[in-house]
Amino acid sequence: MPNPGTTLLLVRHGETEWSRDGRHTGRTDLELTTAGERQAKELRPLLERWPSDAVLCSPLQRARRTAELAGLLPYDVDDDLREWDYGDFEGLTSDEIHESLPGWSIWDGPWRGGESAADVEARADRVIRRALGEGPGRRVALVAHGHVLRSLAARWLGEPVRTGRFLGLDTSTVCELGWEHANPVIHRWNVAAPS
Repeated sequence: MPNPGTTLLLVRHGETEWSRDGRHTGRTDLELTTAGERQAKELRPLLERWPSDAVLCSPLQRARRTAELAGLLPYDVDDDLREWDYGDFEGLTSDEIHESLPGWSIWDGPWRGGESAADVEARADRVIRRALGEGPGRRVALVAHGHVLRSLAARWLGEPVRTGRFLGLDTSTVCELGWEHANPVIHRWNVAAPS
């Protein structure tokens, strides 16, 4: 991976009704809950400690609103930061999916009517290339969603998307991807604002 020195801040959006209830929320464009709006505002002091040179944001309103409330302005919308397209599983919980597909996982499929892991991997790789294009020594914030950010972290490390299964990510948290010497590393993961 070229360009050691560029740092990525991954910012997951605040709570929505479906994230609170454990429902797969891919392309459904939900608003933040009142709690999600509060969570996003609470991220501002944390993100002020790690100022960004550029911000890329998912086009979905839960991410855009989080960016606004957290002070990550201005931002450029990047369609590649949309959440995984869950297809037929949109709006369902894992337990509901397991009733017909025991042991199912988004990481392994099947992906009925939605995106495969290879599709998400291609999007994550494009986002990383775009962020690295900002130049060495720059910090780029990416405001998006749980599964796509976990996938992006896996790809940062040169691992397949399915490695994201090991990287739990709560709503309204921040992660930092950077470098140790010339090796891409995770510096911080799933950091919540102090309460």
